[in-house]
Amino acid sequence: LGLTPAAGVALVEAAYATALGAIPNGAAKLQSISIGQAAAAAILALRRNDSANAPFLDFSYVPGPNPGDFQFIPGYPPFAAATGWGDVTPFVLVSSAQYRPKRPYDLTSKKYAADFNEVKSLGGVTSTTRTAEQQEIALFWVEGSPQGWNRIARTVSAARGIDLWSNARLFGLLNLASADAYIADFENKYFFEFWRPVTAIPAADSDGNPDTPADTAWDSLLPSPPGPDHPSGHSGQGGAMSEVLARFFGDEATFSTTATTLPGVTREFASFSEAAQENANSRIFIGFHFRHATIEGLKLGGKIGKVASNHYLGPAR
Repeated sequence: LGLTPAAGVALVEAAYATALGAIPNGAAKLQSISIGQAAAAAILALRRNDSANAPFLDFSYVPGPNPGDFQFIPGYPPFAAATGWGDVTPFVLVSSAQYRPKRPYDLTSKKYAADFNEVKSLGGVTSTTRTAEQQEIALFWVEGSPQGWNRIARTVSAARGIDLWSNARLFGLLNLASADAYIADFENKYFFEFWRPVTAIPAADSDGNPDTPADTAWDSLLPSPPGPDHPSGHSGQGGAMSEVLARFFGDEATFSTTATTLPGVTREFASFSEAAQENANSRIFIGFHFRHATIEGLKLGGKIGKVASNHYLGPAR
């Protein structure tokens, strides 16, 4: 309850009372409640000054003046999201800057032009080249990553018959990696401060690259998030959480999953890495990111997932 908004306290209390009511009274129940309360108090004390209480919307942010600099996203008030999230104390990383992705491509490079024209073609709201499946992928994976990847974990865990203790470790690792992927992503986003396709494509006449024709009317399939492009946080989440799942179960796992953002649609995969790659690709099909941002996001997330799995929540020694 220490982290629950006031409006939600009653709901949490009611759910907690219902859960406790299903457990027979006795010494084991009382001891377990005491242990849980002590653990919660220790965690709240540990994270009390972790910088996570900074305002999420930064109205004081001033975009850079040059082509390639992150600019405010059209359709939003003039703010940047989560400018201070990279200062949050990580859970498994030594530092949020521990793994620095490769920098965005130079605006005048052929690689930038290739990424530019790909997302311009496939990610626009009026795209005529995006296939029906690519549009499905875009809308399927737009759901928040923690929701989607925890659902995948629950599905595979149930199919494998994983016991309670192993599940506790699995979901602990999964969400430690998820949290650090967000922290590291925003640290890197505001280190590079690179513009998103939604502002880059209309302003392409200023980028000095003859192979990036501007389209002043271009917009992404859905409204682009109000933060810098590089690296892709969604791809980083997929990289981190799929890496934990792959190291727990083995990468080759056949499963199907659903999404709240596209009800009635089920997608099937033969591995966690396949799902993570499709998740990354979705950010191009929806027009949110250049491909380089998705590639570097996947790599960053994979490194975080590896650290979490290799060094945390292991057997007591």
